[in-house]
Amino acid sequence: MKNATFKALAQVIDWILRHRVPVLAAIVGFTAVMGYLAAQIEVKTVFSDLLPRNHPYVEVNNQFKQTFGGSNMVSIMLEVEQGDVFNMTVLSKVRQITQELQKVEGVDTYQIASLASKKMKEVRASTEGIESRPLMWPGLPKDAAEIATLREAVLNNPLVYGPYVSIDMRATLITADFIDGAVDYVKAYRQIEEIAERAKGDGVLVRVVGEPILYGLVNHYLGETLQIFMITVGALVVLLLLITRTWHGTVLPLVTGVVSAIWALGAAKLMHFHLDPLVIVVAFLITAQAISNSVQLVSRFDDEVAAGASSAAAAARASLLNLFKPGMLAIVADAGCVLVVALTPIPMLEKISYIGTVWILSIMLSAMVLTPVLLSWCGVKKRYAHPINVQPLLHKVLGLCAALVTSKLRFAVVAVAGVAFVVSGIYAFKLKVGDANPGSPILWPDSTYNQDATAINHKFQGSDRMFVVVSGKKEGALKEPAVLEGMERFQKYMEAQPEVGGSISLADILPAVKRVVREGNARYQELGGSADENGELVYMFVSGADPGDMDRFADPQAKNGAVTLFFRDHQGETIRTAIARVKDYVANNKLEDAEFLLAGGLVGVLAAVNEVILAGQIESIAFALLVLVACCMFTYRSTVAGMFFMVPVLLSNTLTFSYMAWKGIGMNINTLPVVALGIGLGVDYSFYIVDGIREELHHHKDVGRAIAKSIATSGKGVLITALTLVTSVVLWSFSSLRLQADMGVLIAIWLFISAASALFLMPAMVYVFRPEFIVGSKRHPVEQAIQVEPAQAV
Repeated sequence: MKNATFKALAQVIDWILRHRVPVLAAIVGFTAVMGYLAAQIEVKTVFSDLLPRNHPYVEVNNQFKQTFGGSNMVSIMLEVEQGDVFNMTVLSKVRQITQELQKVEGVDTYQIASLASKKMKEVRASTEGIESRPLMWPGLPKDAAEIATLREAVLNNPLVYGPYVSIDMRATLITADFIDGAVDYVKAYRQIEEIAERAKGDGVLVRVVGEPILYGLVNHYLGETLQIFMITVGALVVLLLLITRTWHGTVLPLVTGVVSAIWALGAAKLMHFHLDPLVIVVAFLITAQAISNSVQLVSRFDDEVAAGASSAAAAARASLLNLFKPGMLAIVADAGCVLVVALTPIPMLEKISYIGTVWILSIMLSAMVLTPVLLSWCGVKKRYAHPINVQPLLHKVLGLCAALVTSKLRFAVVAVAGVAFVVSGIYAFKLKVGDANPGSPILWPDSTYNQDATAINHKFQGSDRMFVVVSGKKEGALKEPAVLEGMERFQKYMEAQPEVGGSISLADILPAVKRVVREGNARYQELGGSADENGELVYMFVSGADPGDMDRFADPQAKNGAVTLFFRDHQGETIRTAIARVKDYVANNKLEDAEFLLAGGLVGVLAAVNEVILAGQIESIAFALLVLVACCMFTYRSTVAGMFFMVPVLLSNTLTFSYMAWKGIGMNINTLPVVALGIGLGVDYSFYIVDGIREELHHHKDVGRAIAKSIATSGKGVLITALTLVTSVVLWSFSSLRLQADMGVLIAIWLFISAASALFLMPAMVYVFRPEFIVGSKRHPVEQAIQVEPAQAV
């Protein structure tokens, strides 16, 4: 740091400490205002925030979701332990659930389908003509004969047998879609769970899946999440108190974390943002950044006091003066890396990026100003809170670190890091974009939800849906034989993918109607030979139907239709394969009168999310690294500095990505924020260690001695922070939400790698490579330190 800049910084610090009372009052007042706003922030999940902006799949979904079904569909399966579903017990439960679903808030009553719904119909031919009538509406079968008739009608209806009654007839399905924007996941989850609970018993199992249920469960566990958060904070307090033995070493870092959190949440309220329960772990990660910076200042304060500082104010002044540059560099670099996340055009990630950036920038005041101000009142007399002294153990560990990196083993440290980087980098390519396992990655594999999903996918074609729109160039295009035959061929092509359990479209309905017209003769189960004949078959099907009965297959003008595909899982690889197959079919099978449009439904919008993340992942990492390099180059006025500090970042990323690949944690919308934050997290500790080496070299030219001193001082703060945060964050592994547990482990890994890199790799690299911006050279020698006298009033 230039001498003039050093003097100017000292003057600013003197002014802050001289006016510490009004400074503290201003911070307290501002915190009170932001606290009032933070208390009003909503904690909820908004599904539309998870969808990319201006993506063609999302646009197709939004255009046609009211007719062909959206991404908020709930599936309820009733399964009998003995016999089949054609008995009064099961059928009455089906009717009861169907009727009660109509009262669920936000449900689209026109999109409820079951054996007992009015829309589930059969087409019959008689001497009086063709009629279309409900299978089991408005009443239940009255006797065994009517139940047998119902069974026969189901077996002869391809729209029901398979999609809504399982092939073994031991399970039946009820589906309900919700109106996007009107669904309240918490209320929907509670109301449907109550409906399911009432239906259980009498030898009938009830299983429920769907995005409203999933995100309702996330909110259901919000109380547990907050409990784990508070327990984690409690563990953090205990560990800090155990290690530091002082109240100021325990309380001040926590005050810093709380203040920055209040300011960020208050700012989020001002920006009209809400807090998603799934990103609470991310909040802990940013809070850890604030705590880390404060611990460094407190640790340096204690060292200054031990060195004989004349007063607490003088010790606080010296601490901030010496740690200002690495602290500010860490804050600015972290904020820049988080802001890069906003480049991904997904509303939730954009909101996390803006809130996270404000949160991290607030550390400039909460840690770099508030902590020194509070330290200035702590006094210099040592007062220990308990008799347990772990400091000798810490000093021994740090001494071993220094001895290792200043010996010949420093070459081995660099070599091991290089091998770890290469091996983990290669293995990291196995990391999957999207969900890496069947079921929901948010919950544990043995959770009730994932078990229900497995059971439904085993009995039926699949609980996850994607619709591909067949858009005609004119009205009536869907009646053209070539278009219908193209839809039929497309369905057969897609059903060859093992994860696709089945499909349904207008091309399945018309052959069934033609068969009925021909007195049930299976030889005539085929499409009409002309547009007129197909038009007549459509008319026969809808003649006795209610308005909207055909909506899930085609619009009233027969211009746009849907091919709905049923998936047994929505893993990233499954979705990518399906989309690739759709594109391949479309490219090689052009229709003269229509075109295929991708893609709606849950699988369709997940495909959009995965594509955006896949395209934006490398871009975000590249931009984040660019931000890091720019910050380092500006701070140290050296291109080499930017490249030098990329080493721990790249190492922490490859090791963490390889762990994610090994444990089957996919790169999805929920894990991406933690990954982006990890870029900044991977280098923060190194800033303090390296700057400590540079600071010591201002007093002498012995690199080994400078490394040992930096590890003993700055390294102590690194070790304390890493021990406390890594140990406490492991508590997240007890969460009922697998996502939070996985994110907790990822944070712990990043903290550990970051600390290990700072204590071992970076000092070893300094000793081996002697970068000019740290140790100087003949052309650019290290400046000699100047003595800045403390202001009289401090």
